[in-house]
Amino acid sequence: MRRLLLAAAAAAALSLPALAQEPSVLRIGMAQDADMLDPTLARSYVGRIVFAGLCDKLVDIDEKLAIVPQLAAGYEWPDSKTLLLHLRSGVKFQDGTMMDAAAVKYSLERHLTMEGSARRGEIAGIDHVEVVDPATVRVVLKTPNSPFLAQLTDRAGMVVSPKAAEAEGKDFALHPVCAGPYKFTERVSQDHITLDRFPDYWNAGAIHIDRVIYRPIPDSSVALANLQAGALDIDVQQVPSNVDIMKKDPKLKLAIYAGLGYLGITVNVGHGPRAQTPLGQDERVRKAFELSIDRKALIHVVYNDLYTPITQSVPPASPFYATSVPPPARDIAKAKELLTEAGVKLPVTVNLMVINQPDQLQVGEVIQSMAAEAGFDVKIQATEFSTSLDMGDRGDFEAYLIGWSGRADIDANLYSFVYTGAPLNNGGYSNKQVDAWLTQAREVTDVAGRRAIYAKLAEKLEQDLPLIYLFSGKAIVGMSTKVNGFVPVPDGLVRPQGMSISK
Repeated sequence: MRRLLLAAAAAAALSLPALAQEPSVLRIGMAQDADMLDPTLARSYVGRIVFAGLCDKLVDIDEKLAIVPQLAAGYEWPDSKTLLLHLRSGVKFQDGTMMDAAAVKYSLERHLTMEGSARRGEIAGIDHVEVVDPATVRVVLKTPNSPFLAQLTDRAGMVVSPKAAEAEGKDFALHPVCAGPYKFTERVSQDHITLDRFPDYWNAGAIHIDRVIYRPIPDSSVALANLQAGALDIDVQQVPSNVDIMKKDPKLKLAIYAGLGYLGITVNVGHGPRAQTPLGQDERVRKAFELSIDRKALIHVVYNDLYTPITQSVPPASPFYATSVPPPARDIAKAKELLTEAGVKLPVTVNLMVINQPDQLQVGEVIQSMAAEAGFDVKIQATEFSTSLDMGDRGDFEAYLIGWSGRADIDANLYSFVYTGAPLNNGGYSNKQVDAWLTQAREVTDVAGRRAIYAKLAEKLEQDLPLIYLFSGKAIVGMSTKVNGFVPVPDGLVRPQGMSISK
């Protein structure tokens, strides 16, 4: 079996086009294909990796999670509800039009009003946006909003060409135009996305690679074989089981560092008819399901003890992590007691949607085995990644094993997933007290005050369990020794600025 796998991996590596051997090409492997290449609609981590080459943001984060200028050369807060953005001069979109204050206003309003926007919840605190002059934007908020600037370090801060967006309409994702270092060239679904260097990029001196090709390779072993064969230069989502192999390969190097996200199980508690299950309708059943899972054992089996068990949306290193809500120990007796108390018929069937990716499927299988001991019959529904996102949006699931790549501020890890009606609240969870705390946490400006609110939120969400958090991970980036200038930022993205390929 091992020989067959290696043979298949080698064949996959040799099948890559000759163009990928050019020294000015950076070939990046990803665990899935990206979803829509429209920053307003997109929601996948792998999409964010592509956007790092395609679409600059108003501000960015550095390796220390400090907010740094990008399209905005600077910013200031005249008062607690007003943000002034001072834009760089001479910035062009990839269609040759100018990036100015009117374009920023257009993009922010597009994020707020476009049907299906995944950004609406992130920047819902905006009251209105004003063009002060071509180089200055005034963003007026409804109330003070502590995480607002941090939201602009991701897709909410990406500025699209108004001309292209209006011309393409709903098809903008097929021909995206932004103000990033690389322009869109082509996309073949499930095979590759190609970006070519934009010669009029505002920071052209930092770009040393002519072309970037992103390749979805769900099997980490196949991705590793491509790295070893020289058919990939970087693989951004390697797994712990391959770390020792990469360490021993003289042609490869590794970057392993703490991430910002999590893997968890979203439970459909209120989104359509598929919420009408014992798991979806009774928190005692959800608690029993959680208590059937041994997080440490799960991490040991699948991820070589490299990840950290959690019961909340941020890792322990976050200033907003609540030490009062540690992961509960596995307790089969208590789980059975809760199921008896709930009066459900055993075994309790749980249809678990899992992304069709080897490590994710293994997580599902371990949970399946563990939960069976408590009285659950977990049926794994292996689903292609983009398809799973669509099913999640429709509420066409009962339980969904899905990760979130994470953000520097806890608000972006939490608000859109549990606030009533928020864009990423696939499970349909709704609680007035939770909504009030989330709103209050945005309005409080000091870290201690916000930390106290998020501790209450962590306790309440662990009680209701609309989302069962499993663990926070680490970024494991394998790359050729020919790759230079990669900066390990905790969001796990590959920023091409400053990178080069040695001959």
